[in-house]
Amino acid sequence: MTQARHTGFAKLTQKDVSIAAARHEMLYSGRVGGARAVFIFCDLSGLDLSGRNLADADFTGAILEETNLSGAKLDSASFFGADMRRSNLASASMRRVDMRGASLRGANLIGADLYEADLREGTIAEKDRYGNLKVLQHDLGPSEMPAAMLNSANLERAKMTGVMAIQADFTDAIMKGCRLTRANLRQANLKGANLENADLSGCNLSGADLAGAILIGAKLDMANTHGADLSKTLREVTKVDPVMVANMQCLLESHARWAETEGREGQPADLTNMDLRSAQKLAHRMLTALIAPGAQLYGVDLQGASLQGSNLSGADLRSACLRGADLRGVNLSGAKLNHADLRDTKLGPLMISAGRLLPARLDNAEARYADCRGGDFKRVRLSGADFSYANLTDADLSGCEMDGCDTSGAKLPMRFAEALAASA
Repeated sequence: MTQARHTGFAKLTQKDVSIAAARHEMLYSGRVGGARAVFIFCDLSGLDLSGRNLADADFTGAILEETNLSGAKLDSASFFGADMRRSNLASASMRRVDMRGASLRGANLIGADLYEADLREGTIAEKDRYGNLKVLQHDLGPSEMPAAMLNSANLERAKMTGVMAIQADFTDAIMKGCRLTRANLRQANLKGANLENADLSGCNLSGADLAGAILIGAKLDMANTHGADLSKTLREVTKVDPVMVANMQCLLESHARWAETEGREGQPADLTNMDLRSAQKLAHRMLTALIAPGAQLYGVDLQGASLQGSNLSGADLRSACLRGADLRGVNLSGAKLNHADLRDTKLGPLMISAGRLLPARLDNAEARYADCRGGDFKRVRLSGADFSYANLTDADLSGCEMDGCDTSGAKLPMRFAEALAASA
């Protein structure tokens, strides 16, 4: 086979793609006159399709260099062998897309939903006028995504076998169950990435930054980790001590009795720096004034729990469920809350005595992509906190201290967003 770059692309205009997208949306909604968008071997470079519904559209072999597809709905679309270098796919919905052989060098996929996406190797071949089979591929070859930005992207159960992702940025990405066998992730940034149950067998991770990554159940057989930063990675408990677990449960039960009886029974628990992932039945529990700074609570279910006045500073609550929990007056300074469920939580001030209020603290906390919809954040100290790309829709942020708080990309309440824009 001989390699050649296909030169017969049909160059489309903005009007062409807008008409095709409109007809596709008509088809998708069941209206008369709709037609599937087919851009096979078309040149859409530099065009704007942001926010459009192009689910199931066909972009096979298309040129999409620097194309704006941010926020677009692209579920189950085909990008087989497409040239997507430096394209903007931020926050796009790309569930189960076929991206085999796509070139994603320098592409922006920040916050994109790539659940079960197929990013394996792939090539496109066609016959020339002499009947010879030619392999069509872009300058860097198929399945390459060097320097691509996938910060906080959802790559759960994505197929990435053999993918080339040198120096790609996967910071805080959700990569549970991701297949990365024989992938080249040399010098990639995987800080805080969730690789729970991912298959990294034979993966090249030399020089990669995996600081704080979640590696529970991850397969690393024959993986090259030479020079990789594996500091503070979270792994499964290799050996569960039943005596220690029983003691921890006794401490929590005693604390619950102490809180429920206002100190008449039980005693307060000090769980500083303890791993509480094996703790059971914490949802809807009375855990007022719990002392657990630096505790490991990754993925723990604390829905509806009463944690007023608790000290959880520096605790790891990534992907934890705190929906509807009472967190008034809680100390979460420096805590990790990335991807946590904080919907309808009570984080307002706690009344200590008549005229004395204790505000909740989230200063310097990390809450990227946390779901905070409907939460009560009145007077919360958020100085230096990172709430980038968090969903704060309908949250009450009145009276918050927000000096240095990062809300870039976050979904903010309308009035609050207007106030921030006016003060900028």
